Amino acid sequence: MNLLALFCDGTGNYVFPPEPLPGQQVTLQFRTAADDVDSVCLLAGGREYEMEKRGTAGIFDFYAVTFTLGNENLRYSFRISSGTEVWYYNQFGVSRWRVEEYEFQLAPGFSTPDWAKGAVMYQIFVDRFCNGDPSNDVVDGEYAYIGEPTVQVKDWGKYPSAMDVRSFYGGDLKGVMEKLDYLQDLGVEVIYFNPLFVSPSNHKYDTQDYDYIDPHFGVILEDGGEPLAAGDTDNAHAAKYQKRVADKRNLEASNQLFIELVEELHRRGMKVILDGVFNHCGSFNKWMDRERIYENQAGYEKGAFVSADSPYRDFFEFFENRDECWPYNGSYDGWWGHDTLPKLNYEGSKELEEYILAIGRKWVSPPYNVDGWRLDVAADLGHSTEYNHEFWKKFRREVKKANPDALILAEHYGDPKEWMQGDEWDSVMNYDAFMEPVTWFLTGMEKHSEEDREELHGNTDSFLRSIFHHASHMLTPSQQVAMNELSNHDHSRFLTRTNHMVGRAKDLGPEKAEEYVSLPVMREAVAIQMTWVGAPTIYYGDEAGLCGFTDPDNRRTYPWGRENRELIAYHRELIRIHKNYEVFRTGSLQWLVKRENILAYGRFNDEDQFVIVVNHGSELAEVRVPVWVLGLPMDSRMRRVMYSYEEGYTTEYDEIHVIDGEIVVNMGSHSVLIAKNKEF
Repeated sequence: MNLLALFCDGTGNYVFPPEPLPGQQVTLQFRTAADDVDSVCLLAGGREYEMEKRGTAGIFDFYAVTFTLGNENLRYSFRISSGTEVWYYNQFGVSRWRVEEYEFQLAPGFSTPDWAKGAVMYQIFVDRFCNGDPSNDVVDGEYAYIGEPTVQVKDWGKYPSAMDVRSFYGGDLKGVMEKLDYLQDLGVEVIYFNPLFVSPSNHKYDTQDYDYIDPHFGVILEDGGEPLAAGDTDNAHAAKYQKRVADKRNLEASNQLFIELVEELHRRGMKVILDGVFNHCGSFNKWMDRERIYENQAGYEKGAFVSADSPYRDFFEFFENRDECWPYNGSYDGWWGHDTLPKLNYEGSKELEEYILAIGRKWVSPPYNVDGWRLDVAADLGHSTEYNHEFWKKFRREVKKANPDALILAEHYGDPKEWMQGDEWDSVMNYDAFMEPVTWFLTGMEKHSEEDREELHGNTDSFLRSIFHHASHMLTPSQQVAMNELSNHDHSRFLTRTNHMVGRAKDLGPEKAEEYVSLPVMREAVAIQMTWVGAPTIYYGDEAGLCGFTDPDNRRTYPWGRENRELIAYHRELIRIHKNYEVFRTGSLQWLVKRENILAYGRFNDEDQFVIVVNHGSELAEVRVPVWVLGLPMDSRMRRVMYSYEEGYTTEYDEIHVIDGEIVVNMGSHSVLIAKNKEF
């Protein structure tokens, strides 16, 4: 039996329709070599279905079975027989045994938005992207945060400080609007914003008010109070000036600016994803008001920290008041013990649950019309696993009811399958099935640059097993919208990982993040990112050669005027290739070659067949690739689309001959080839 010819996946090439409804007829298809097997049997739901050979195309036979889908998720695999030879096929490929863990899965009624499948996303940490309106900047001593006054950084190119949370560079939404031409020219289709809601920190993962965009990112029409005097860190005094972000005129003006930004993005054909931090809020939050910002202000109730009679008392879990007095002095449940991050007590307050569900609906509805949510530490929400699942089921129903085309992505480390059964999250930030395997293979470094494991560097077998193991725990529509990042605000910059320096900026110095980096390895990574299954997501500045150890050093400002323009052009060209062919959004992926430092895979559908070959080794390598597996004629031609090598890259036309179903390519050190079937 020709095992290389056996193939099936969950895409629309093999499942018709690919996102079926309950009670709908569905056809599953399986491919074998022509006249090579005696039978193909579908194994599903404790039953066996003999599949019928329904067609032959070139060197392949296609077997199919049609049945009516029920209401429950369907798990399935295949048994292929030829005489006494028997093999099984699942998401991991060919196996001697039936392995239930890797069975395919269909979730009746589950779909992900078509616009998000393979969409090119761009993550913006707003304070560090572009300062378009200096009048809304946080100034020195405007308020105190974690015991020290805020700092206005006037040198845009300054490295982030070790305690960076209260340092502000002035990036804002007007700055984003000024750079939309750049982002559109780059090819960006979706902007994912780190949190935008009112918050005292620069990262804003400690929400102060979920109903409004922070005026420091938006508009400040009204001012008030005085900045702190030198050495004065009293929070009550600081709150007088912090009230500028609690003034409803500033808040409404900031929301209006955001509406205008979303409208402009939509006019350009681009989408917007907001960051939802719903597991915890900030101690500055109007419900807690530990810093007494809202106390005695018109239109605001007493905060839970200020008054035992606060209507928000049950929004938080307070511990026994050992001093037998009010207010409690930090004696509440904080996420990971942080008193600036009080954990929200959903089980204790139906009103809180309803409020956050309303927030979920609000921002994806008119007049804001946001296109999706990224959910921070989503698995941590609530006090029990049972409630966590209950909440996300409700959240999905409410958000999809308000905007059926909204995307729901979760931040999650580890196996997400219990949340990915079709009724909670659409997908995840793809750490386990993309960022980590790619990082280990191309750098041998841990994603925080805190460990160097040479045994994983260039280890193609480990890469394959890891990436397919984790991907198999996601439904196909979830894989197609998974956020495939090389870097983000929580981890070291990928370009820095290529220098193999273990440590953080506080130990090594931020300058070390830029030393001995490898642009050829960076280009390898970007080529994989732009041709893999999922939504390739660029962390602002990665395309311009920005470096940095893990946070806060990874939150450097975008290097306007100091960009690596060749690297930007390389991103632009790969994005163009990615967007020009549907195969990179919804096509199949098949592994073709694996050996030390060498990997090759194909992306294909009925119209197009692409081959991606990576030589991560330091020597020239000859690589034989069986492209017949993708459906190319045994004797035909392919054309080079992109070739990246040590000195740079080229998109110049070159022809590659397919002889007896194979191509033979000479790959330079640290090189990537992208080749396509040649149209005649």
